[in-house]
Amino acid sequence: MMNQKKQFLFLVMAVAAVFTGAQAQNIQNNPGSNHGNKFEQLGTILPTPNEYRTASGAPGPKYWQQRCDYDIKCELDEANLKLTGSETISYFNNSPNTLTYLWLQMDENQHSTVNNANYQSSNSMPKTMNASNVDKLEESGSDNGYGFKIEKLTDALGKALKYTINKTMMRVELPTPLKPGQKFAFNINWNYKISDRFKYGGRGGYEYFPEEGNYLFTMAQWYPRLCVYSDFQGWQNHQFTGRGEFALTFGNFKVQMTVPADHMVGSTGECLNYAQVLTPAQQSRWAKAQTAKEPVQIVTLDEAKKAEGNKSKTKKTWIFKADNVRDFAWTSSRKFIWDAMPAYVESKKVMCMSFYGKEAYGLYSKYSTKAVAHTIKSYSKFTIPYPYPVAQSIEASNGMEYPMICFNYGRTEKDGTYSEATKYGMLGVIIHEVGHNFFPMIINSDERQWSWMDEGLNTFVEYLSEELYDNKFPVRRGPAFAITEYMKLPKDQLEPIMSNSENIIQFGPNAYAKPATGLNMLRETIIGRELFDYAFKEYARRWAFKHPEPADFFRTMEDASGEDLDWFWRGWFFGTDACDMAIDSVKYFKADANAPLQGDTVVFKKVDKPMVPAFDDISKQRNREEKIKFLADADTALQDFYYRYARGLEPVDTTTYSVPVPATTERVDEATKEKVNGKYFYEVSFSNKGGLVMPIIVEWTFKDGSKQIDRVPVQIWRHNEKSVSKVFMKDKEVASLKLDPLRETADIDETNNTWGTMPAPSKFAIFKQKQQARGQSSGITPMQKAQEKKKGF
Repeated sequence: MMNQKKQFLFLVMAVAAVFTGAQAQNIQNNPGSNHGNKFEQLGTILPTPNEYRTASGAPGPKYWQQRCDYDIKCELDEANLKLTGSETISYFNNSPNTLTYLWLQMDENQHSTVNNANYQSSNSMPKTMNASNVDKLEESGSDNGYGFKIEKLTDALGKALKYTINKTMMRVELPTPLKPGQKFAFNINWNYKISDRFKYGGRGGYEYFPEEGNYLFTMAQWYPRLCVYSDFQGWQNHQFTGRGEFALTFGNFKVQMTVPADHMVGSTGECLNYAQVLTPAQQSRWAKAQTAKEPVQIVTLDEAKKAEGNKSKTKKTWIFKADNVRDFAWTSSRKFIWDAMPAYVESKKVMCMSFYGKEAYGLYSKYSTKAVAHTIKSYSKFTIPYPYPVAQSIEASNGMEYPMICFNYGRTEKDGTYSEATKYGMLGVIIHEVGHNFFPMIINSDERQWSWMDEGLNTFVEYLSEELYDNKFPVRRGPAFAITEYMKLPKDQLEPIMSNSENIIQFGPNAYAKPATGLNMLRETIIGRELFDYAFKEYARRWAFKHPEPADFFRTMEDASGEDLDWFWRGWFFGTDACDMAIDSVKYFKADANAPLQGDTVVFKKVDKPMVPAFDDISKQRNREEKIKFLADADTALQDFYYRYARGLEPVDTTTYSVPVPATTERVDEATKEKVNGKYFYEVSFSNKGGLVMPIIVEWTFKDGSKQIDRVPVQIWRHNEKSVSKVFMKDKEVASLKLDPLRETADIDETNNTWGTMPAPSKFAIFKQKQQARGQSSGITPMQKAQEKKKGF
């Protein structure tokens, strides 16, 4: 009999022979190349590094960007639904180039029938002809009166400047060339009709409440503002169609808004004259809120209701100042309840506030300001410390973001009740929109060109923040399994993430969900939390208050993590292939030290056997392992019926929906003490049917019920992108195996992921999975999906 050491040596030789044969087969299958095309470096696909943007992804030694300051005075005419304004703009040319003209964005022209971008899409005859359809057809050939009306445009001395309006852009010709290092100041007087957001769409405008005759104004894209002039593009003057959002220049703002005297105003920046616009009682509450542990109502529900019925005929002027911001937005209404409390980020106080009407009182008074505070603290953990003094959430039946202020939704039914979907939809949109303070308000990417750089990165950190809010938060975007319905779509319904905003068909999944999912896969599955978090924070630190491009992000993530991720950017961001890995075959051998020898070859006994899966989201699993204290557990005021129901603290029909869990008793096998004898060997063949390469994650279920997961790095595919095989040595006999048991790789077909007979899930489990996948991949909000019976609180 061959001794143990010699037997082990021959075993190694036998295993090596298996791999050698596999490699030879790979070369034969790919005769035109000796490397994997999917693992090619991005090379010239990315722009050439230079003195402005380095190969490491950091700003270069000669990086520059422009600055633009605004001093604006405006007046809101509620009776005539009109805004009139005058602004002094100071533009600083920090570029190395001499400029002969400036480009300004005229976003309000989106609503004009003569000066809109005129990007038309294919359409068909509507099933029903309603007022909205008729309006659109009539307005296409006539001037509807909307859009900016320029009253006067002069230099600082009052001399008229020549200008040209091209749809949603305006070119101002400079009287003398603006050389590097110089400043040019000029004045613009303008007005426009404020549009009905619910009729014409868009981000700014008004909402009318006919039962009481009141308005809620959301003033966004409301003033002529400078386009970005950059090292990589020159002027970003692509037309505003309503989809691709904004590219904006940092600067300092002072804004004075004259509004009806009974209106409350929320705004970007800090108010300079609360003493003149608030009552003594409101000033006292504002002072109390500065050190409060819970939200303090500066304007109460009773005060808001009283204001709704007694409309003032006089006016007040509110004055706000904001430094180093890229934009400025505000809201005004007599309907507002206003509450506030401080949050602390690295010992710096940030006033977190909410403005909302009585329609949202049952949700916003309890959740909104606390959600704002949670968001700025959570995002600060994953990016940079929140730098601004204010963060606020405005309930406006909307979802849009600006520096220090955002517009959200979340109204109860008239009886004060709300569905669970409405509650979580509201929390999700508040976290998302407040989170936009970081992407793109601080890390200031070009939204007009690359929606994913703000929406995708923000949705990713939103997902992390929702997980930290409540470990049972019904997240819609982030987990890999939630993107699979989108990835299954035919190729003619997909575009790469690296697509211009105007050209995307499936905008929600493409710009929000897929980038967020990809980053979560990098963090949890490909490079790990520690490396990813360090690199992601480095990107935020490098590009805070600057203008990053995609290559800056890709290069920084690789530079700071020490991982070559070109294969991932190529497949997930530049491509549309899906992940569909399959187990093609399993060859199962057992070394037998007592078997007769045939020459110098170890004899294996072939065995055939089957197996069992399990599912638990990997992020939730690791959050439990790290013993994270979730906000909803720590703050009992946030716990409602749905919180208790999810934890079995409210009655639940366990007899109908219980799902058996297989036992997992670990067995100690004496054979593990031996080098070879009694070991089990499995040669598993995998195929890449979807085209997208991903790490191979295999869960082994042993005959004793215990489980083990092996993770094979993605580079196993580099020599053959279509099929590979791998030999595994196990101490115990395997009953079954499953690919991607925690659903980490967005595999679109799980039916080919198992070897053996898998137990079928219950009908209820299947229903839950389908509903979850459908909601998370469609981009439909939880509020729109809410069908369940409302609960009373």
